Amino acid sequence: DRRRTRQWQQQGPPISFPARIQGQQEGPQGVGTEAFKGEFYQKVDSKARVSIPAVFRRALEAEDPPSPEYPRPRIYMVYGGKNRLFAECYSKQGMDHVTTQILSMDMDSKDRIRAERDMIQRSVVVEVEPDGRVVLPPKVREKMGLSADDIAKGAEAAFAGQGDRFEMYLRETFDALAAAEDDDDDDIDPRARIGRHLKGR
Repeated sequence: DRRRTRQWQQQGPPISFPARIQGQQEGPQGVGTEAFKGEFYQKVDSKARVSIPAVFRRALEAEDPPSPEYPRPRIYMVYGGKNRLFAECYSKQGMDHVTTQILSMDMDSKDRIRAERDMIQRSVVVEVEPDGRVVLPPKVREKMGLSADDIAKGAEAAFAGQGDRFEMYLRETFDALAAAEDDDDDDIDPRARIGRHLKGR
């Protein structure tokens, strides 16, 4: 059910972030000046490699400065959540923040156990190569519904920025969900929604 999938994704309070690097200006809600914004399509090659959009790479680099041990930025790809049709991707700083939130939950509570399973246990970290590409791990490809046949036919991945993270879909899945959401739109202007939210604080 497409609508249920998107509603599941939106459950829970939004995650706010501190400024991304020392001395960087902090934006609204604690989100730094670099963020994951926009929609992009990238072809997946025959070796399951895909290029990360340049604007996303800048955000990843800002939140994961190079070190001797990790000279390249990392992406933490979460493939948990049985109703999700996408892999949820975080920077190093972003995933650290999510982990801290989960560890602050009541020990042995059902919510914490499920969050640990779906967000921490069911995740994988990959490094961005110097050419801006990553190899999509098997679990991530499975989550996206990206089969070997899809790759052979020149499938594309869709990248959807969510500010503090981004989601990665098979393009056909993303386009279908977007079309369903547009059909269900109530015609309220997006700025009006934001204003309504701010007034409710």
